[in-house]
Amino acid sequence: MYLLALYLAQERNTLAAGNIKEILGELKSIYAKAQEVLDNVEPIKEFAKQYHKAEDTFFIGRGLDYAVALEGSLKLKEISYIHAEAYAAGELKHGTLALIVENIPVIALATQQSLFEKMVSNIKEVKARDASVIALAMAGHTEVEKVADQVLYIPKTHQVLAPILTVIPLQLLAYYMAVYRGCDVDKPRNLAKSVTVE
Repeated sequence: MYLLALYLAQERNTLAAGNIKEILGELKSIYAKAQEVLDNVEPIKEFAKQYHKAEDTFFIGRGLDYAVALEGSLKLKEISYIHAEAYAAGELKHGTLALIVENIPVIALATQQSLFEKMVSNIKEVKARDASVIALAMAGHTEVEKVADQVLYIPKTHQVLAPILTVIPLQLLAYYMAVYRGCDVDKPRNLAKSVTVE
């Protein structure tokens, strides 16, 4: 899909040739970076072990991170049966903050450079309500450590490609939460019927 989008951008002249070349270069190294994320599973397991009994979980993000938050939320619901919701972090003040209570797990995605400072501000708002925050950020953005309880870093890449790497820890988090809850991750309840019956 990225290659198709880049091809269309090239044909329509909507993205500079230098930008296309940069993204293609990063795309070539994405496999090694994905492996790096997969090799760093212990902090994810630890968070899952600590919060697997939670009944509610929230995912927040801005821009592309919001789209990934939706996927993370869906996967957690699907295999661990924990109620999970994803919210656009910029909309927290429009009522969503009322749902944030003490010790509720909040997964905050902060991989988009252009939205990083705003996302840090959103994390502060959530922490002010005593939530337990695990943040996902790009390597080098250590400022997030000052506001989150735990930080998982993905390798530095072009922010357009960040979702490829960000979704991996979210999938693993859902997996380990389900395992610690004793769920059968290979046969999520009701899922087979819902995807095969019209």
